[in-house]
Amino acid sequence: MSEAAVISRGTLHGNPDPVGSVLIIDDEAEIRESLQTLLELESFEVETAVTGEEGLLRVGERPFDLVLLDLALPGRSGMEILAEIRSHDAHLPVIMITAYGTVENAVRAMQSGAANFVQKPWDNEKLLADVRAAVGWRRAEEENVQLKRALKQRYNFENIVGKSEPMLKIFDLVAQVATSRSTVLLQGESGTGKEVIAKAIHLNSPRRDKPFVPVNTGSMPTDLLESTLFGHVKGAFTSAIASKKGLFEVADKGTLFLDEIATMGLETQAKILRVLQDRKFMHLGGIQEIQVDVRIIAATNVDLRQMVREGRFREDLFYRLNVISIELPPLRQRKEDVPLLVDYFLKKYAEENERPVRRITPEALRPLMAYSWPGNVRELENVIERAVVLSSGAEINADLLPDSMMGRGSSPALHDPAPDSSLFEIVEDVERRIITDMLERCNWNQTEAAERFHVPLSTLNQKIRRLNIEIKKKGRG
Repeated sequence: MSEAAVISRGTLHGNPDPVGSVLIIDDEAEIRESLQTLLELESFEVETAVTGEEGLLRVGERPFDLVLLDLALPGRSGMEILAEIRSHDAHLPVIMITAYGTVENAVRAMQSGAANFVQKPWDNEKLLADVRAAVGWRRAEEENVQLKRALKQRYNFENIVGKSEPMLKIFDLVAQVATSRSTVLLQGESGTGKEVIAKAIHLNSPRRDKPFVPVNTGSMPTDLLESTLFGHVKGAFTSAIASKKGLFEVADKGTLFLDEIATMGLETQAKILRVLQDRKFMHLGGIQEIQVDVRIIAATNVDLRQMVREGRFREDLFYRLNVISIELPPLRQRKEDVPLLVDYFLKKYAEENERPVRRITPEALRPLMAYSWPGNVRELENVIERAVVLSSGAEINADLLPDSMMGRGSSPALHDPAPDSSLFEIVEDVERRIITDMLERCNWNQTEAAERFHVPLSTLNQKIRRLNIEIKKKGRG
């Protein structure tokens, strides 16, 4: 769909401000007139077609937000016309209308990509609700496409979704810093998308054709981390049966992304500082200096200044990393981005799971907009992935959202304790329930749960062992 076509919408047929454009394809004049009157009274812009072929011509001539399509058309059937419309515009919603509202027809229409299925005679209020929902989805889809097009023209930000003021400021800042070789420190809560921003900086830099190498510094012990970063020579330690390059060498001329930088020990911090200052390092067990040209992007979800004051993070390294600082806002501070993110993740996981793209219903979107999102974008992504996997129809309804988000069930901290429980036992039980609930929400990923709790992974693992929490096998649901 051209931008000119989108801009010109609303100027046709004398309607100065239509809420959406609808094409009705039905061979019965009474049905066409009834639907047209109903929709025009609600400020929709309406065009009609008697046959499927005429309808296809209209769809090819101009953009519509929705098609109301009769199943039983003369000549070619409504199912054939639906397939043609979908091949022309896969995102144009189509509501099938028929007097033969059997389950089989409904299933066939939904499997073929219909947005909904309405039986004659219809209920006006329900039909209008379905039309508004489909048109709203179409408008959001168009807005998302145009936003991505604009961002792609200006930046290579294909995987960053947002139109809120905080995100637009970050887009501008990323574009400014990308062309430099300066070190960047990304700060923000867990799940706000720090690695995505780091990739965007790399892809918009002169280093875009060289490696982007991410490493989670909090996921491995010190010895393994240093071997991973700096490499080692054969015999440097017991299991070093062969020499190995480190990630600094792998990322030469490119970008090294150090995630969870605050978890590194002071000794490792000193070695990172030397690379930043001199652009040189040595393999573990080696004596030869290796020169590299690597841009460092670091990320943290904790207050590094406070860690410096407490003596847990080197002040000189902090100032080396904090040349350019970008603070990523939590999702609760950019709620207007939620519908765009939902749409993005619906498409992503429909494609990954080889399913038709689902649509979110207004009833399901409302709690998503109201929720505080402590796990930020990553939590929203998990919720949408779960809903796509569990869905069986064309829509994501509120019943596919987690119970904790919808207020179903009681809080794990509110269960009545046993009458003879001690205070210690009560506290321990509450802690067990809270940790178990978080692990379930994170699909039993302990690293992610530790990030959401803002504690080291080792601390969480100690609590899991002390509380005898059984770790379940990770699943897709």
